[in-house]
Amino acid sequence: MGAEVVIAGAGVTGASVAYHLATRGCRDILVIDRGAAPGEGSTSKATGGFRAQFGSAINVRLSLLSRQKLLRFEEEIGADSGYRQCGYLFLARSTDALETLRDAQTIQHACGLHEARTLDADEARALNPAIVDDALAGAAWCPSDGFLRPMNILNGYVAAAKRLGVRFEFGVDIHETSVDGDIFVNAMGAWAGAPVTQLRRRVAATIPTTLLAEEMPMTIWCDDGFHLRVRDGQVLLLWPDDPPVDDDEWLERIRAFTAERVPSIASLPIERTWSGLYEMSPDRHAILGRVPGRENHYIASGSSGHGVMHAPAIGQLLAEIIIDGHASTIDVEELRPSRFEEGRLIEGSSLL
Repeated sequence: MGAEVVIAGAGVTGASVAYHLATRGCRDILVIDRGAAPGEGSTSKATGGFRAQFGSAINVRLSLLSRQKLLRFEEEIGADSGYRQCGYLFLARSTDALETLRDAQTIQHACGLHEARTLDADEARALNPAIVDDALAGAAWCPSDGFLRPMNILNGYVAAAKRLGVRFEFGVDIHETSVDGDIFVNAMGAWAGAPVTQLRRRVAATIPTTLLAEEMPMTIWCDDGFHLRVRDGQVLLLWPDDPPVDDDEWLERIRAFTAERVPSIASLPIERTWSGLYEMSPDRHAILGRVPGRENHYIASGSSGHGVMHAPAIGQLLAEIIIDGHASTIDVEELRPSRFEEGRLIEGSSLL
């Protein structure tokens, strides 16, 4: 089994890389995955948020490039990405959290995200009337943030790549199967190996309800990370526990946050919960480019919870790196894999 380009990982990042390489003229591309179908890893577990409100310039730029590509996704790929601009509303209960939002917004504005703005507590409550929280100190809001459909994007890239001759093989474990390629791309996400580590994140979904609107913005409390959105009529409740707690305690905390801050849905039964894995890098930024000391070996991983939203950009940029020797659309030199050995980790606010 072999090809000129072998991509390990048929999630949304691997499929995006395959498609973008094919559009640049690569005609012998093989994507392999140990799962039985595309997206059996983390992509199908994602809740589908999209934002450009980040605390580091490189993440803002990645989002802006992805947003351009999502806006023309149907025209280019022939599929609906599900991108809807419902906004992200970051809520601050402390002056420290509010200052973090303001600092991040300075970076966002410098990168061209001019529609992001700060709000007072009353303005935040007006944007999401379901919020009942007298402790709010203020908020940050960006109306062009919103939601997307992870599997729509993945399936769109897979179909478009296949039309360009890309081959997909499933049930193939790269660690157990001999696969030959002139160029190898590690797009295995949470299974990419060091320095990428796995971080479990959980979601609780209520029974279907009309109590909150489908167009409600993603609403996030910065001080502790509790957040919620509506998808297909269900309210998705999330809390990034750190340090980790067991499932029962996690669900108890979710219920407590909901009762305190969004009491209108506090009595809704939880229909199901699920978990997925984030692909964490040491500085919580993507790892993109050639692997040090390994010629023609590349990695696109470590997006640290932002893999789906940044996959359109990551695929295009890695294709540029492989074919042209550098990324020309935006400068991603700071995402180079060698930065960890160099001690040049990317800095940014906690709004990563």
